[in-house]
Amino acid sequence: MAFGLAALLIGGDQLVRGAVGVAKRFGVSPLVIGLTLVGFGTSAPELVTSLSAALSGVPGIAIGNVVGSNTANILLILGVAALIHPVTANMSAVSRDLFWVGGTALLVALLAVLGEVGNSLGMVLLALLGVYLWQAFRAAEPPSEDLSIPADPFSNAAIRFVIGLALTIGGAIALVDGATGIARGYGVPETVIGLTLVAVGTSLPELATTAMAARRGQSDVALGNILGSGIFNILGILGTTAIVVPLPIEPSMSRDIWVMLAATGLLLALLYTRARISRASGAGFLLLYAGYMAYLSQTF
Repeated sequence: MAFGLAALLIGGDQLVRGAVGVAKRFGVSPLVIGLTLVGFGTSAPELVTSLSAALSGVPGIAIGNVVGSNTANILLILGVAALIHPVTANMSAVSRDLFWVGGTALLVALLAVLGEVGNSLGMVLLALLGVYLWQAFRAAEPPSEDLSIPADPFSNAAIRFVIGLALTIGGAIALVDGATGIARGYGVPETVIGLTLVAVGTSLPELATTAMAARRGQSDVALGNILGSGIFNILGILGTTAIVVPLPIEPSMSRDIWVMLAATGLLLALLYTRARISRASGAGFLLLYAGYMAYLSQTF
């Protein structure tokens, strides 16, 4: 577990540096890099974990991982990032992505009503992900020159990005394996493990990357990472996993889906009314997440 934590911290720093360097080299805004390369890349542990859980016959962990990760991304990770440095949003650039974040959260609620994400719905989710990616790159703006990370040769930036991504994913897997083994030893139910330890653990790459981006004043990367990760978790991870193994959604998950919807609604309300997440709002996010975790701890 100690190795995993160290790898996450080092990897998060290198991933942010490399991502901004790639953005400069290709004339793509850090927001788009955050939404795609960083956001999707740091969701790799969620993808691996959900696929493994579904193939192992424990779909509760697969669904709980996605729902729990999206809740953790907003309340825990953005909360920590905002405490480090207030997160501001360029609403003209991010409004489309906020629409997708809200729409995909509502889509999960609809899937819960249906009771299962089958193969056909999985393909629909992946098709929607393709549409989102097309829109994101089509609307990409060039980066501003006021980026706090000095310019790197492209080869150095690419190496930083790959090493950082590998460290964050490897660190998360090591940390999750250790924590999950301990929890199972104490008889914690699989669904609760998915919503808590696995969800938070697989979100650690987002935490490391977003915290480092916030510390460097890269709000575009920090916010883009969370938005992109949330969209990919629902469209990419649920879609891919459902194509491999149909995923039943237990009625007991409705409570946690409502929590995710509430967290998403709170984020959208703050950004649309203030275009920023202040330190006070970040502290509020963390208190809400602590309350949710405390509630879940009483369910077993």
